[in-house]
Amino acid sequence: MIRDTSSQDTPIARPKAKRRTGLVAIAAAVVALGAWALPQARGLIGTGSSVSMERLGVDEVSRGPFVRDIQAEGRVVAAFSPTLYAPAAGAVTLQVHAGDSVRKGQVLATIASPELAAKLAQEQAAADTLRTDTLRAQVEAGEQRGALQGARENAAIDVKAAETDLARQRKAFDAGAAAGMQVDHARDALEKARIALAHAEANLHSKDEALKFEVQSRQQAHARQVLLVDDLRRQVGELTLRSPVDGQVGQLFVAERASIAKDAQLLTVIDLSRLEVEMQVAETFARDLAVDMPGEITGNGQSWKGRVSRISPEVVQNQVAARLRFDDGPQAPAAAPDAPGGGGLAPGRPSAAAATGGVPARLRQNQRLSVRVLLDQRPDVLSVRAGSFIDESGGQYAYVVRDGVAVKTPVRLGARSVDRVEVLSGLAAGDRVVVSGAENFHAAATVGLAH
Repeated sequence: MIRDTSSQDTPIARPKAKRRTGLVAIAAAVVALGAWALPQARGLIGTGSSVSMERLGVDEVSRGPFVRDIQAEGRVVAAFSPTLYAPAAGAVTLQVHAGDSVRKGQVLATIASPELAAKLAQEQAAADTLRTDTLRAQVEAGEQRGALQGARENAAIDVKAAETDLARQRKAFDAGAAAGMQVDHARDALEKARIALAHAEANLHSKDEALKFEVQSRQQAHARQVLLVDDLRRQVGELTLRSPVDGQVGQLFVAERASIAKDAQLLTVIDLSRLEVEMQVAETFARDLAVDMPGEITGNGQSWKGRVSRISPEVVQNQVAARLRFDDGPQAPAAAPDAPGGGGLAPGRPSAAAATGGVPARLRQNQRLSVRVLLDQRPDVLSVRAGSFIDESGGQYAYVVRDGVAVKTPVRLGARSVDRVEVLSGLAAGDRVVVSGAENFHAAATVGLAH
């Protein structure tokens, strides 16, 4: 016999009124909780992902003063610090020590170069020989010119004698005292004398030109040798190294009586009357940096006004070297840029001592100082704290936090300072923007935020 399920069926009693009332209360609580969590739930349902707020950096867009500046550490350098090199090989003798004060033109070192001295003596002897040859050529040219001039004058005398003889023979022929043959002979003698005179004059002229060229060639050879001797004398004179400026001896690169090669570094001279501060600027800010921009230099409890004097044309390790010159003497340290009346710098307003290049006291070469250069300052600008979202989005969009959801919003950004960036469009004052950690959103349109 097969059993059925009748033994398992049990009648269910109807719920009492009290249990129904409890269920109604629970349902009402669930509805209230859903109404409270509806925005969060809606964001989670729409995004499909959630990121903890603890992993994000959020800043509020605000309107106020916007200061673009560059702050870095700089070091004191001499605006003019020449390095002296050996003009020739030899043994060096130092006349000064590192740290000595020197005057312009003072002897700093001498180099003994026997090779250069011997070459100068040889070339000087060659110059003396050429000078003697030139003088000898002038004497010989004078003698030859005199002999040719005498031959020409003798030929002229012969012409005159022939003319006189011809005249006498003509008179004798006219008187019947001479034959016609004698007249013809006298005429031929005159013609011959005239030809000899013409040859003598031509020979004198051509030989005179040749003698001039010969003497001129000797003179030019002597002049060329004199120039060579003068250049060697200059080189020998440069073996005595003198200070190019008033200043102080910096670093010595060689030891006393050391044998050095040509073009070897010897020492440096520092012009302490013109000091500058060298700083390294990030490549992103270097494009906005320009010569004559105002700056501020602080150190030793003092502050000095400065101006950008030069900017390197090359980028080294993502940085650009720039230098600031001192405008005037020390002043009180400037207030912070965001303090009332602060800033301390006024763009486009040169100092009265801008051209003097003031030299502060008690500063030393390579001393570290703080440097600030003002690029731009505007009173009413919409801005937000700069962060990784600029590089992550390329400045094209930002995530705005609204009702627990980060919404991807197109934006247009402008100028950047050290810690803030200008907002041109897409955001309003009071908006809360995710400035760091947006890479966790993976460029999603909306992302839920969990507290």
